[in-house]
Amino acid sequence: MSVQIWTFIFVFVTFGLYIGIAIKSRAGSTSDFYVAGGGVPPLANGMATAADWMSAASFISMAGLISFLGRDGTFYLMGWTGGYVLLALLLAPYLRKFGKFTVPDFIGDRYYSKTARLIAVFCAITISFVYVCGQMQGAGIVFSRFLEVDITTGVIIGMTIVFFYAVMGGMKGITYTQVAQYCVLIFAFMVPAIFISILMTGVPIPQIGFGSELTQDFGGGYLLDRLDGMSQELGFATYTEGQRSTQDVFFITAALMFGTAGLPHVIIRFFTVPNVRDARRSAGYALIFIAILYTTAPAVAAFAKTNLINTVSNVEYTSVPEWFTKWEATNLISFTDKNNDGRIQYLGNAEENELEVNRDIMVLANPEIAGLPNWVVALVAAGALAAALSTAAGLLLVISTAVAHDLLKRSFIPEITERQELLYARISIFIAVLIAGYVGINPPAYVAQVVAYAFGLAAASFFPAIVLGIFNKRMNKEGAIAGMLAGFLFTAGYIIYFKTLNPALDNANGWLFGISPEGIGTFGTIANMLVAYAVSKFSPEPPDAVQTIVENIRLPGEAIRQ
Repeated sequence: MSVQIWTFIFVFVTFGLYIGIAIKSRAGSTSDFYVAGGGVPPLANGMATAADWMSAASFISMAGLISFLGRDGTFYLMGWTGGYVLLALLLAPYLRKFGKFTVPDFIGDRYYSKTARLIAVFCAITISFVYVCGQMQGAGIVFSRFLEVDITTGVIIGMTIVFFYAVMGGMKGITYTQVAQYCVLIFAFMVPAIFISILMTGVPIPQIGFGSELTQDFGGGYLLDRLDGMSQELGFATYTEGQRSTQDVFFITAALMFGTAGLPHVIIRFFTVPNVRDARRSAGYALIFIAILYTTAPAVAAFAKTNLINTVSNVEYTSVPEWFTKWEATNLISFTDKNNDGRIQYLGNAEENELEVNRDIMVLANPEIAGLPNWVVALVAAGALAAALSTAAGLLLVISTAVAHDLLKRSFIPEITERQELLYARISIFIAVLIAGYVGINPPAYVAQVVAYAFGLAAASFFPAIVLGIFNKRMNKEGAIAGMLAGFLFTAGYIIYFKTLNPALDNANGWLFGISPEGIGTFGTIANMLVAYAVSKFSPEPPDAVQTIVENIRLPGEAIRQ
């Protein structure tokens, strides 16, 4: 059977499963809609958290970026995995004990301020919008290639499906849907990785194959040595040597770590389990499930780049393999014959290079490039959609919660009924899907880069407010408000300036201290903390009741009753 037929089969079966779970787990109350009634077992919650966490950026884009950035691309691995550990150990148990299931709720009550809550709502909605746009973009790329439709149609299909099961099931439906999506995405990521590792190195474990010798069919020698040599021959930077400045790599890694610890859609996961102990256990399970993909990604990146160079470099354009023409139709890979010799010159020199490859296709095209069976190629498509739509659903729920619960119920219309609150939550999901779809059709960057901006904004706004709110009982509302505004506005302004207003300056010469827009969130985090600390020193202390709560959440025991 063709790739397209296999894709239809996998997509139909998996999406039928997701929608069936959403209907069966339909939310009937605000508790079910927001936190799945707080009764999800730790193992299931760990799988759902992993699916929520491993978005299109992790599945589709991360290995693709590493395959082109080489060692520099590992800041995505270090930042995202390190950030999850930071969240699981430093913040999640205390937030769970505080008893508030949204970040704006925590900030509003901890800092005893409606203004602080509203700023947190604005930040949560903005961060989630930026993040969900990357997921819609990823879904559009998958549908575009494998269903042979344009990217606009692909995004619309993804929007429709994720809207249906997010609205129907709420957090209860999304949680159990994400358990199924984790199984699909991890199977889809590992199967081709194992296949290709065996083909290229004879080793069935990709993580070991990554450091093994290639078979004679692939030229022999160690994989990374071979990739370094081919890269240098073509004029590219050496794969295993970094090209970015040390400070930029540090700042990007830190921004991704701090941003992870401040992501609203991940934090809310720790409120779907019955108690604090189960929150810790589910965090441990999630880390194991995440590590399976993240330790495999560098191997997938190296395999994909090696196969790409072997397949298309210096090849007659008239004899390119079928996968090339299929992806060429999506405009995500293109050939321009600059010297009119009919051969593809894939070179590191931009003026002479004739091949442009979108980084986001590398994982999806990898099985095709390696000549794997059609069912494996289609399986990867199903896994990529599971990754994109699972995270999109969690983000849409954060947006709906921020609007219906934090903005309307807790701030402006406290008298609304539970039924009205659910209605407003579902309406806000509809509006969010439309906006996210539009940006997904008109993306500002690669998926992982778009997501990195969301992490930077989360790092500069939420992370300091949460950390100081837990560990500094002297931190007051004036300090928190000033810090969040300073960090968020600085980071957002920097990203907008270099990515939208003055993209020509988007290079190390124009950046502040050589820090890229992906890493500026670390600078925003520092600014937030300094401003918050300074303002709190010259303003009144928090009420005694608030200081007592801060002391109590660090003591053993269950959630605080407020």
